[in-house]
Amino acid sequence: MHEPAIPSLTGADPEVARLVQAEARRQFEKVRLIASENYVSTAVLEATGSVLTNKYSEGYAGRRYYEGQQVIDPVEELAVARAKTLFGADHANVQPYSGSPANLAVYMAFLDPGDTVMGMALPAGGHLTHGWGVSATGKWFRSVQYGVRKETGVVDLDQVRDLARAERPKVIFCGGTAIPRTIDFPAFAEIANEVGAVLAADIAHIAGLVAGGAHPSPVGHAQVITTTTHKTLRGPRGAMILTDAAHAKAIDKAVFPGLQGGPHNHTTAAIAVALGEALEPSFGLYAHAIVQNARALAAALIERGFDLISGGTDNHLILVDLTTKAIGGKPAAKALDRAGIEANYNTVPFDPRKPFDPSGVRLGTAAITTRGLTTDHMPQIAEWIDRAIRAAEDEQELDRIAAEVADLMAGYPMPGWA
Repeated sequence: MHEPAIPSLTGADPEVARLVQAEARRQFEKVRLIASENYVSTAVLEATGSVLTNKYSEGYAGRRYYEGQQVIDPVEELAVARAKTLFGADHANVQPYSGSPANLAVYMAFLDPGDTVMGMALPAGGHLTHGWGVSATGKWFRSVQYGVRKETGVVDLDQVRDLARAERPKVIFCGGTAIPRTIDFPAFAEIANEVGAVLAADIAHIAGLVAGGAHPSPVGHAQVITTTTHKTLRGPRGAMILTDAAHAKAIDKAVFPGLQGGPHNHTTAAIAVALGEALEPSFGLYAHAIVQNARALAAALIERGFDLISGGTDNHLILVDLTTKAIGGKPAAKALDRAGIEANYNTVPFDPRKPFDPSGVRLGTAAITTRGLTTDHMPQIAEWIDRAIRAAEDEQELDRIAAEVADLMAGYPMPGWA
């Protein structure tokens, strides 16, 4: 059952309670490989569901527009202090509602509509909010996009430099949503400095790895760093922006009053809890274990004939190109889900297929590492992935795999399920 228990919800709204219990069971029984998901601790769950949700708190600590902030101010100050300590940053804003508003704050702070921004193209592994055409960031600003080398699947820094020199962007984004290799923050900083651009590092996917010492940090290279607080950081669904001292005021004004009103205080408290957990020595072991599991899973998939973008991974994320498997990413992801393996279909660089029916599947190891799975389990997971994709239309075989998956996962505790 869901933990913490939900007796009041069950009594007041059994239909919603039933769905919550069903989701908790689903998360317990599956191998969850969606790279942007994780399991939060029970402490984070409790903070998220606390009475702090009742309080409205426009403004910042000591400068609110509502009274009754005697408790809320220390909560936010604690989250800010822990963020600064964990990442070694001059300044932290913990109020953004999610990653996209955090990135929008960068535009609000340093750009005017029509100004030039440079980011990684979405099909190459970037994010919608890095200037992609269907996003407000691509519609309201002049966007130029860089990609990866076709032969390596790795960011083409020569192209980044040439584009920056030619287009003179005011902001350059590095990072993205499907990048399996280490981001070269010093190289991006050198390019940004050359053209006088603000460098914004989007570390939403790798923040936990950075915090745990399993990926190089952008602090000291990027003036502005945006991140979600879930994914590898293992916190609630929220966001933060870290800056150097020179860019702090502009970011704070962009978040409030520029883009949003009162922060979600229950989320702020949960962020503080998660950051406290990340400051423990055990979190560094966890971050490195995520990478070890990803590399082991990548190696096992390669042994089974799968093609991986860039040939492997340096972090938590694996991007599989299924072109040679004669199946699209969408039917493959649906087959895996039926087989108890949760992933998402994903565009791969230079994908010949359409975005809603792409050639790839994206995998991540943060959640299964939280559950306690190790490198010893990765060959088995690779075997299940291989079997499920081969048997994509064989529902009986997919159900057999799902039963095997549930049997394995029953031996590994899940925060939020008792």
